[in-house]
Amino acid sequence: AFGQREIDPDENPSFKDRMYFGGNLGLQFGTVTLIDVSPLAGVMITPKFSSGIGATYQYYDDNRFQGSAGSSYGGRVFTRYNVLPNIFAYSEFESINWNAYNFFNDRFQRTWTDAFFLGAGYFAPFGPRGGANFTFLYNLIHDNRNSYYNEPYVIRVGFVM
Repeated sequence: AFGQREIDPDENPSFKDRMYFGGNLGLQFGTVTLIDVSPLAGVMITPKFSSGIGATYQYYDDNRFQGSAGSSYGGRVFTRYNVLPNIFAYSEFESINWNAYNFFNDRFQRTWTDAFFLGAGYFAPFGPRGGANFTFLYNLIHDNRNSYYNEPYVIRVGFVM
């Protein structure tokens, strides 16, 4: 997300100066309870292109179904290209381990599910180094029966510093 900062490559900024940290925090309470903690770390490779990694941990409890409480975890690798100062293109490969319902065995079991997202976003700066990201993503390998997400599209709001 530091991709929106003005960094002059001729000044040869240090690796530390090109790094950024942030992530998403989600909270939902009620019939469906969801707690999502998804930190990330990235590095600016060029003034417009950055890449990084992230992790995800989610706790969920859906009171509408018996046995649907549990947790999921996983990781992601992402790339980002700043098309305009506040508009960016984004791609991500994510793998999530979760407690999926197996219709053949009539029970829940842990499984890994992958997603490959492409999308775009908007960066709203808060001061010289931080800000908020609003990202709209589409999962190119979405499968209605086996995907972690109910829909192929995902909207994320996150913060960076």
